[in-house]
Amino acid sequence: MTRLLTAVLVVLTAMIAAPATATEGRTAPAPHRAAVVVPPLQVTTFATGLDIPWDVQPIGGGKFLITERTSRRLLLWDHGTIRRLTFPSSSVWAAGETGLMSLAIDPKFTSNRRFYTCQGGFRGPRGHEVRVVAWRLNAAATAATRVRTLLRGLPATSGRHGGCRLLITSYGALMVGTGDATVGTNARNRSSLGGKTLRMNRATGAPWPKNPYIRSSSHNARYVVTYGHRNVQGLAQRSDGSIWSVEHGTDRDDEVNRLSTRGDYGWNPTPGYNESRPMTNQALPGTQINARWRSGKPTIATSGATWVRGKQWGDNNGALAVAALKGERLLFMKFNSAGRLLRVRTPAALRSYGRLRSVTRIAGGDLLVTTANGGGVDKILRVHPRG
Repeated sequence: MTRLLTAVLVVLTAMIAAPATATEGRTAPAPHRAAVVVPPLQVTTFATGLDIPWDVQPIGGGKFLITERTSRRLLLWDHGTIRRLTFPSSSVWAAGETGLMSLAIDPKFTSNRRFYTCQGGFRGPRGHEVRVVAWRLNAAATAATRVRTLLRGLPATSGRHGGCRLLITSYGALMVGTGDATVGTNARNRSSLGGKTLRMNRATGAPWPKNPYIRSSSHNARYVVTYGHRNVQGLAQRSDGSIWSVEHGTDRDDEVNRLSTRGDYGWNPTPGYNESRPMTNQALPGTQINARWRSGKPTIATSGATWVRGKQWGDNNGALAVAALKGERLLFMKFNSAGRLLRVRTPAALRSYGRLRSVTRIAGGDLLVTTANGGGVDKILRVHPRG
């Protein structure tokens, strides 16, 4: 019995004295997961010698249209050569943030040669406005002629907060993101076209028949899809059909929003134009929809955006690529299927080109990104994932 007790004591002593193992105090290892692959980016110059190119869009056959905001020039990129198109630039009002801005190319462009611009315009003695115009490019791709003005009367004051982004949806409607023109009451007033997302028939300019206020006594309200926006700079449609907007904040909270019909996004700087108000003010009557991403303070002036597509992008496939002006970067925002933000990446490869405005996805999945530094030194960058 004495020998048995002695043996037990020896074993216990050895166990107490033994060093801790590598897994002691930790949870069991998680199941193996495949490594997240984010390929490095190759950034090359697609076009140079530009002056604040606001937008670039492909028209097929290796050609692209380019708008310049302040110079009001409409340009054609043709296999590396840029030429100015005959275009009535004198009819475009340019001041501050407003001028020749967003482009959209008709899905039937090869047959109808139509494209659309959002641009400043003159209203004679009544001042200025922002309008949406349909154009036709001639067969020789040397000149554009006006087909019709689809929508006029988008508010403009000094040129600040002029918007203005165009998007043709998968079902053929033309959507427009607008700014509030720094008038405090515009964003929540559905009879104003400012501070909204709008939707119309791209052929006639008539309000889209499924718009939520189509039976309103106010003609302007019939165009409204969402309201309570400050200055919409980007619109992009996800593969699930949802439409997302990108918006400039004040000194805080640039926003990315998932748009919901009749949605109030909470911008209301009244009385006056009080920019200390929150971008999404939950103290307002009714329900205000929170942003899916916000910058916090300070803002980085988020602008154009597109959804990234293609397996060559690795984990950035399906991300929203968002350009930033003040922040001088490109952000890849990954959201889950429910629209919840998972992560944001800002690759170093796009941190040395200054202000970035618009992002366009082209055939093959590469991105074109416009810079907005002014002075004739701007570029269009081509971004390619190296796999």
